Amino acid sequence: MSFPWAKQYEPNNPVMKWVDDRLPLPRFVYNAVGAGYPVPRNLNYFWNFGVLAGVALTIQILTGVILAMHYHSSAAEAFVSINGGIMRDVNAGWFLRFAHANGASMFFIVVYIHIFRGLFYGSYKAPREMVWLLGVVIFLLMMATAFMGYVLPWGQMSFWGAQVITGFFSAIPVVGEWIRIWLLGGYAPDDAALNRFFSLHYLLPFVIAGVIILHIWALHIPGSSNPTGVEVKDEQDTVPFHPYYTAKDGFGVGVFLILFSILVFFYPDALGHPDNYIVANPLSTPAHIVPEWYFWPFYAILRAFTADFLLPAKLWGVLAMFGSILLLFFLPWLDKSPVRSANYRPMYRIAFWVLVADVLVLGWCGGSAATPLYIILSQICAAYYFAHFLIIVPIISRFERPRPLPNSITEAVLGTSAPVATA
Repeated sequence: MSFPWAKQYEPNNPVMKWVDDRLPLPRFVYNAVGAGYPVPRNLNYFWNFGVLAGVALTIQILTGVILAMHYHSSAAEAFVSINGGIMRDVNAGWFLRFAHANGASMFFIVVYIHIFRGLFYGSYKAPREMVWLLGVVIFLLMMATAFMGYVLPWGQMSFWGAQVITGFFSAIPVVGEWIRIWLLGGYAPDDAALNRFFSLHYLLPFVIAGVIILHIWALHIPGSSNPTGVEVKDEQDTVPFHPYYTAKDGFGVGVFLILFSILVFFYPDALGHPDNYIVANPLSTPAHIVPEWYFWPFYAILRAFTADFLLPAKLWGVLAMFGSILLLFFLPWLDKSPVRSANYRPMYRIAFWVLVADVLVLGWCGGSAATPLYIILSQICAAYYFAHFLIIVPIISRFERPRPLPNSITEAVLGTSAPVATA
């Protein structure tokens, strides 16, 4: 989006002018996060989570690069290299390991809040479809990276998690078992699987960083959305990103780092599984195999299919698990309402909070043993999850009567007696 009132970059220092003429990197930064980028004046703290995701990724890359220097990607040495070498022999190795492990959890917490903020405020609607699509790509890359990283400690849950999750690929007709063997490099997780998972786990964060650059680039074309969903109309609707939102984001980063520090220093194993402190044993199956907590909702969807119908139940579970994520790609075209923000969509707002509760229950079921009660709950919640996007949202967008929208962001912030535009 073109902002005629945006302040233009004009370097005063001769050195900066020389650099800008030959490599306009200072101009790029200024227009991306400086006073040259006008931002809606009514953004709340839910808009901090994009920056927090960048901070979390930076922590993961920095700690991951150092940990990779000391890790041994072989079945005989992986467990000892982490729990003996890194944790005890490397200077501050315990801190790096706990920061990396808990940083993954913090990364997913931030991204989940970021996604649900987008769902509530309609950030996936035109003209920001590409921003949303790239965000879903980032989420998929995060899940792949996290799964491979979970295998690397080579504890009991790492080994059996890899065995079970990759085993679901064998449900694909004809080529399933071939894909599984190709992923693992053999018939069971071993040295080959560790080596390829370690390589990809190391490289994918840099791919994520590249897609994030595209994500931010796509965002700067239409400009940021806002809680009202009304597009900016003039200079009164915006403020420069710096210093207003750099200060606001700085406060958010401070809170994030405080919570992160509490987790690392006081509760480093709170989000992990105790079985992963037992070395992997292919001859001893854990009583309850679960992935990391951030996969629990999708794991519950996977386990919700227990009966064969046209296709094997195992294949239905795999299709539903991947479909629950791929469904997000089509959301901009499933929700046809011209109103973005749920603040002005009473029916959609109710459906949104039901979806939040549904995903939380799915997470609870995915982290619990596969008893009949949790299987039934998973089936009900999985059915609602798909119904929300494929049935409820399209129907609501067609028949809902939204509340009147403000004429501008300024009117919504400052208030006015001027008439409002109907949705």
